[in-house]
Amino acid sequence: MKQDIRKLQNRYLVRGLCVLPFTPFLYLQGQYTRFRVGRLPDAEGESSGTFGNGHKTLRLLAIGESTVAGVGVENIKDALGGRFAYHLSKKTDATVQWHSIGVSGITVKRTLEEILPEVPDEKFDLVLIALGGNDVFSLNSPVAFRNGMSDLIDRLRNRSPDAGVVLANVPMIRDAIALPHPLKYVLTQLAKMQHFNSIDFASNMENVYYYDEVKRVGDDFFSDGIHPSVSGYDSWARDMVDCYTRWKDRES
Repeated sequence: MKQDIRKLQNRYLVRGLCVLPFTPFLYLQGQYTRFRVGRLPDAEGESSGTFGNGHKTLRLLAIGESTVAGVGVENIKDALGGRFAYHLSKKTDATVQWHSIGVSGITVKRTLEEILPEVPDEKFDLVLIALGGNDVFSLNSPVAFRNGMSDLIDRLRNRSPDAGVVLANVPMIRDAIALPHPLKYVLTQLAKMQHFNSIDFASNMENVYYYDEVKRVGDDFFSDGIHPSVSGYDSWARDMVDCYTRWKDRES
């Protein structure tokens, strides 16, 4: 285990001990927020499709939590996987065939158990993984998150050995307007840990790219104060595609 992850894990444990006396209050805050915000449904529509009409074809698989399931929008093509495919087709002038598998509320561990068996038995050129938000809300440790993500990437690579892997950033809880303090502060600190955790482990994996150019977002980014809106998904996907194509340009 690397020194960096040991430091993150120790920080997680120390901060956990500091927060422990306040957990009953934080739990009640979380339950109240859940009640006040409510639960938006997953998006409807076909979970696969095609964007573009170029001579080159790219096959994209998007897996993950509510952002892939399309919570906050009506049609799944307007969620993260669909918008990523759309902007990728525009940026590369390629035909992008996309397939999204998302489950609201899912963690990395549950993804291995529930989503991975649903992945089509075919080769993909690019895999987009959007996880981390629920691992933050579930207070999962940096070690557990890293081990789960590494296992997930390895298993996907066994199916598509040549596929690039793009990791969406761990959601920045700091911008979620529906969350009250001090709950927001506590979750923001854990989200930052998992953000730097992801930067570290992705940097040591070949053909894996973690989107770390995270910007502050305004209120219009959200549909319910937590999940993105149509414009939120679109701008997030566009920025990730721009970053991914720059990475590939530097490698070529």
